[in-house]
Amino acid sequence: MAYGYIGSMKARPGHRDDVVALLLGGVEELGEAGCGSYVVSTSAADEDMIWVMEVWRSKEHHDASLRLPEAKAAIGRAMPMLTGEFSSRELEVVGGLGVRV
Repeated sequence: MAYGYIGSMKARPGHRDDVVALLLGGVEELGEAGCGSYVVSTSAADEDMIWVMEVWRSKEHHDASLRLPEAKAAIGRAMPMLTGEFSSRELEVVGGLGVRV
């Protein structure tokens, strides 16, 4: 069964778009790393909130992607622009439109 991850992060005021750009900067490589869906969204209710929804072949693929040098560098650049408020949920993905695994 595919692995799903939904996470939120809060950007410091004025930095949301910079964080979104970092999150979207390496999407081409995600497919090769085992990602079947990667969606970055902003909140209409909170101008500093960012949501990321992901579907991976497995949790192991997701975890390995976070160890890639490009991912580590992007995370390092993003962290100073974030407040430290995070939430996350891990899911078992059973299907849906646009899901490739």
